[in-house]
Amino acid sequence: MKIVIADYPESMMPNHQLEKQVLTAGLPGCQVVIFSYDDDQRAAFLRELHDADALLTAFIKVDEAVFNAAPQLKVVSINATGYDNVDLRAAKRHGVAVCPVGEYCTEDVAEFTITTMLALVRNLKAYLTAVDQRHEWRYDYAQPNRRLSNMTLGIFGLGKIGRAVAKKAAVLKMTVLACDPYISQTHYASVADVVKLVTADELLANADVITNHMNLNDSNYHYFTSARFQQMVNHPYFINMARGAEVVEQALVAALDQGQIRGAALDVLATEFPDLAHNPLVGRENVLVTPHTAFYSTDSLTTLQRISCQNIVDYLTGHPDQVFKLVVNPQGGTSND
Repeated sequence: MKIVIADYPESMMPNHQLEKQVLTAGLPGCQVVIFSYDDDQRAAFLRELHDADALLTAFIKVDEAVFNAAPQLKVVSINATGYDNVDLRAAKRHGVAVCPVGEYCTEDVAEFTITTMLALVRNLKAYLTAVDQRHEWRYDYAQPNRRLSNMTLGIFGLGKIGRAVAKKAAVLKMTVLACDPYISQTHYASVADVVKLVTADELLANADVITNHMNLNDSNYHYFTSARFQQMVNHPYFINMARGAEVVEQALVAALDQGQIRGAALDVLATEFPDLAHNPLVGRENVLVTPHTAFYSTDSLTTLQRISCQNIVDYLTGHPDQVFKLVVNPQGGTSND
C-alpha cells in the first residue's frame, strides 16, 4: 500500500515524523512517499501517483488528470478545511473518496481574527511605524476610534470559526451581526444569545468591523465587489480570514484608496503565492497582511497531521464512518456534512 504526501514546499510540514507514525501504525508495512511539488514537476508527480492508494495534500490541484494518472487511488485526504482545489465531480466519477479536515484550528483562527481586529481598531501598525521608522512619539499620530463595546461586528459565514469569533466578540461587549443563509437552526441556536442573524444588506449597512469566514463556493466567488464595499455605510474595517478568491482585490484596493473602508486585515490574498513586492496592499499603515498564518500554532499543527492521516487509515481499513469528514464518499455520494 502506497501513500503519497505532496505539496508545494512552502506548504509542507517542517517534518513528516508524526504523519509517518500515524500512517504506519494504522497501515503496517505501507510505503510513505514525500513529494515536494512544483507546477513544473507535474508530470513527475503524476508518475509518482500511478500506483498510489492515497494522496495527502492541501494546495495541489487535484483534477481529472490526477485521477486518470492514478488508477489505484482510493482516497484524497486534504490537510486543510478547504477543498476547492479538488474536482469533486471527477473524484466521484473515479470512485475516489475526498476527506478534508473539518476541524483543527477553529480557536486559532478565531483568536487571530480578534487579534487583528484589535490591532486595526487601536491603530497598532500606524503607531509602530511612527515609532520604529519615523521616531515620532505622538499619541495623536492616528485618528482614534470608539471603544469596541460601542462597535458592531458583522460576520459573513457563521460556521465553526464564525461562531467562535462571535462568542469572543460578545465577551468584548460588541454588538454582533451575522449573515449565513445556509446555517442550520441547531448551529444558530448555539450562538443566538450573542448574535443576530441578518441579511447581507443589513450587515453591510450597520457593521463597524466586517470579518469574512465563508467557505469558498460558486455562490461567493468574488463576493466582495466594488458594489458591496460601497454598501459599507460606516466605513468599517474589513477582515478576511477565509479565501482570497472571495474578494475582488482591485475593488478592495480602491475601497482603501477612497476611504470607503478604514483599513483591512488579510490573512489571504488573491493567490496563495503573491508577489508581495508589487502588491498594492502591502506597506500601508492601515492594512495588516499576514501569510495565511491564522491557523498556525503547535496545537493546530499536531491536530492537523493526526486527523488528516487518520482519515486515510480509517478509509483504507474499511471504516469510512470513522473518517472525520467525507465530502465525497463513493459508498454514499457527495456530502458537505
